[in-house]
Amino acid sequence: MPRLAVDDNKRMNLRVRPEQKATLMRAAALKNTDLTDFVIQNALREAKTVIEDAERIVLSERDSLLVLNLLENPPAPNAKLRTAIAAMPKPKQKR
Repeated sequence: MPRLAVDDNKRMNLRVRPEQKATLMRAAALKNTDLTDFVIQNALREAKTVIEDAERIVLSERDSLLVLNLLENPPAPNAKLRTAIAAMPKPKQKR
């Protein structure tokens, strides 16, 4: 999983070419907002889409039914699974 960048600083600096900045400023003006709000709103919208796409799995109807069937009728554990379970640390007993 990618690391989450956390920065307490409330500023973010971007380097853009003059023509990119001019395009962003024109679009912000057409939306009747300032450059900061325009960039933030559009970047956040895209960020939410990227996060949602990364966190959601879309299954076909056939695959959905297969997953539900496996949840309701799980296969018996094989040797590798039993070995992995045996290797897990034991939970501490409460006193």
